[in-house]
Amino acid sequence: MTSEATTKLNPVVAKVTATIIERSRATRTDYLARMEAQAEQGPHRKTLPCGNLAHGFAACGTTDKELLAQSDVANIAIVSSYNDMLSAHQPFEDTPKAIKKVIAAKGSVAQFAGGVPAMCDGITQGMPGMELSLFSRDVIAMSTAIALSHNMFDGALCLGVCDKIIPGMLIGALSFGHLPMIFIPAGPMPSGLPNDEKARVRQLFAQGKVGREELLAAESASYHSAGTCTFYGTANSNQLLMEIMGLHLPGSSFINPNTPLREALTAAASEQVLNLVKSGSDYRPLAKIVDEKAIVNAVVGLVATGGSTNHTMHLVAMAAAAGIVLTWDDFSALSAVIPSLTKIYPNGVADINHFQAAGGMSFLIATLLDAGLLHADVLTVHSEPGLQAYRTEPQLREGKLAWADGPTESLDTSVLRAATDPFSADGGLKVLKGNLGRGVIKTSAVKEEYRVQEAPAIIFQSQAEFISAFQQGLLEKDFIAVLRYQGPRANGMPELHKLVPILGSLQDKGFKVGLVTDGRMSGASGKVAAAIHVTPEAAAGGVIGKIQSGDVVRLDATTGELNVLVDQAVLDARIVAMPDLSANQTGCGRELFAALRNQVTGAATGARSFDLTVNEDL
Repeated sequence: MTSEATTKLNPVVAKVTATIIERSRATRTDYLARMEAQAEQGPHRKTLPCGNLAHGFAACGTTDKELLAQSDVANIAIVSSYNDMLSAHQPFEDTPKAIKKVIAAKGSVAQFAGGVPAMCDGITQGMPGMELSLFSRDVIAMSTAIALSHNMFDGALCLGVCDKIIPGMLIGALSFGHLPMIFIPAGPMPSGLPNDEKARVRQLFAQGKVGREELLAAESASYHSAGTCTFYGTANSNQLLMEIMGLHLPGSSFINPNTPLREALTAAASEQVLNLVKSGSDYRPLAKIVDEKAIVNAVVGLVATGGSTNHTMHLVAMAAAAGIVLTWDDFSALSAVIPSLTKIYPNGVADINHFQAAGGMSFLIATLLDAGLLHADVLTVHSEPGLQAYRTEPQLREGKLAWADGPTESLDTSVLRAATDPFSADGGLKVLKGNLGRGVIKTSAVKEEYRVQEAPAIIFQSQAEFISAFQQGLLEKDFIAVLRYQGPRANGMPELHKLVPILGSLQDKGFKVGLVTDGRMSGASGKVAAAIHVTPEAAAGGVIGKIQSGDVVRLDATTGELNVLVDQAVLDARIVAMPDLSANQTGCGRELFAALRNQVTGAATGARSFDLTVNEDL
């Protein structure tokens, strides 16, 4: 095992970290002061008037009531995203009971503090409900805060997995950063239909060559049981980030649900949080774990694996909740020096279970540490100090959980490689800039020959308009689709994956195609060059609203260029075209989110609907 003392930190990683620390000095100092003030109050339960406390344990059994009456007994909050419709969250059904049993055996108490909403982008894809998806993150943050607001708790266990749930939970939890917290995942479902085969059938359906029955059979064979979807989208990116930030126990992220090892890890997390409370043996509040180094580690892990582009927004918002100012320039600077180490669908054909079998998180973290690309000197929730402990992987030995050194070499170099033998020298994410503003592109999913696109624009105001044009045979040519009014202010920034099979099929026919949008594509971004999250968005007066069909657009993922090739004087004279957006404002609950749409910040500052003292120029 390489020690942190013998590995020199990469100078760019060190510089970016120092820049973030300096940029965040005032906001981070203010945040930590607020958390320290909350911590100084001690166990909040003892400050409650008797009537308040009685309400807090009225439904408990006699033993728990007696324990909760004592101020030195730990009470652990359980916050969960459980529901039994969504495969990723269904495994949490019995987890609270298991946690309570473990904690009771240690002479403490756990209470189910609250549930948070958990919606699925896979179900709402292309539907009106998708326009609530991004804002559900902030609703989840507020729901987490409500769950923890009763001043009954000494620590928390957060049970969550998918797209907006983990970012929302962490944002909410950081408002209670004086408490120690551990995040507990549910794990991915076992592998089903290979992802490349699923993509092939989707593309055939888009071309009208197979029907709905064949498509549904393929989708059902892919998404087939309890657990997270196995492709490397936002859900699995979330789990990677929680582990590399030290908020999971080592090796927790990708253990399948309802297995003895999964249950043993949940029990271990339940025991460990008791050690981290203020009255325990090793007080470690969440606010101290989520620091600038942890945020940089998260960005490194994301770009090294070609993770979800959603995290160019979520990580910015999560960092801000801890008083840390993270910008897209930080992502870009790190991606330039972080090698690409994985090939997981949509960046390859393997799924997340194949990544786990090839060495998983223990090998990934180890090789990044050995290359000096991660901060080893960080605080984590594990009993062992620093990130070096995350080189290990969990095992069951005679029914008991233990951690052993992970593999020193990848067990499948077609899926996972060492930093000394990467798939490419830079990461899977690029920030684009030009007269259209800024955007991001997930380069790891796009072959090199498709990373530069220059073609006439065709303007679309909705996914439906694009699909209709394709069905009419109007897109059999070189073009760049400019799909606008898809940003957070316009309609909640829905994902646009219904475009991927169509654009992919046109590219396969030999046409030069690309996409420029102020909407998002997330972790499942496909093989076509797509400049997403363009900001300022059209609804905020962005130049993307001035493009006209026929204007030549240049998208260059190698140089980071995003321009419409129109004389600047002509562009300045144009007025942003504002369509009627009323159809996106009501129905399926959208009317309830009007206030969030009206005050949301841009994508580059995290698309936040609260904490609005942010600099949109960052």
